[in-house]
Amino acid sequence: MRQGGTAARPVRGPAVVPSLDSWGLSADAGLAYRALVQLGPATAQQLARHLGMRAARISPALAELAALGVAREPRRRGLWRAVDAAEAPALDRPREPLWIGELHRRHLAAVASLHLDRVPPAAVHRLSTRAAARHRIGQLVAGERHEHLAINTEDVITPDAHAAARPLDRSLLARGVRMRILGLTPAPGGPQAGPPGSELRVAPSVPLKLMVFDRKSALFPADPVDFDAGAIEITDPDTVAGLTKLFYDHWRAAGAAHHPEVPPVMLTLREQAIVALLTAGVSEEAAAAELGLSRRTVVYTLRALMDRLGVDNRFQLALILGAARAVPLPDVRQPVPTTPQEQP
Repeated sequence: MRQGGTAARPVRGPAVVPSLDSWGLSADAGLAYRALVQLGPATAQQLARHLGMRAARISPALAELAALGVAREPRRRGLWRAVDAAEAPALDRPREPLWIGELHRRHLAAVASLHLDRVPPAAVHRLSTRAAARHRIGQLVAGERHEHLAINTEDVITPDAHAAARPLDRSLLARGVRMRILGLTPAPGGPQAGPPGSELRVAPSVPLKLMVFDRKSALFPADPVDFDAGAIEITDPDTVAGLTKLFYDHWRAAGAAHHPEVPPVMLTLREQAIVALLTAGVSEEAAAAELGLSRRTVVYTLRALMDRLGVDNRFQLALILGAARAVPLPDVRQPVPTTPQEQP
């Protein structure tokens, strides 16, 4: 229909804003998303003025939206744009709102405190996938000589993650690197334990998942709930020092070290006698002569014990036996009884 020769323009109604409440967004992030949908692309300052909020509240809210994939990161002009929730890959699967929201808020608050916008670009490295992050962690662990700090945010370590971390943990402890791990207070029936020889403390809440390598480099997830999104590595000295301080602030607040119950390691009489002699500094040959065994039997017995306990060398064996409070060793000067399977 025409009026006066001019086509009538359809009246555009208000933009429909999908609800993201079930995804655990903070109130500030929800308001920022609604404003972006209604206003269109806007800077953080424009959003702050529109919502009557301080800019210090807008930046974490936008970072929270970016982490969920419902807002694009700012480009050259600093414009943020809302993304249709149906197109956001981070929303493909259901998540527990309260847990996700709290974890995101803590992670984003910790990252915001780093002021990464002030860090030289060359000191911030994005590792785009979980595989890339694991590869880089392996490289950093291989170079550590003094101290490895880690914060775990998981309630349960998956078998896949445990398998990936186990050889790295062993290599650190075998080199005498101090390993300190801060984790969440375990649920009843699910004690959280670090590798034997490490120091573990637990707390009701932790700020973010983090690793600090010899206080020279730090690494944390790009997305606190989707480790497939990769990680961020920081090498800026001041930022790494800040993350080290963050770790130790929470480490001290965690209180006394948590010593999880380690299942007892039951040694046979022969294993007890051999371990006692070797711990006292006796050579394999001398231990064999003392016990009336062949040197080959001593070596095979030790190898079988290490295989049973999942360790690679005697240093690790000593650590795990100490952590497990192995049964007291007998007087090795007395005759050593043997069972049929332990005949020389």
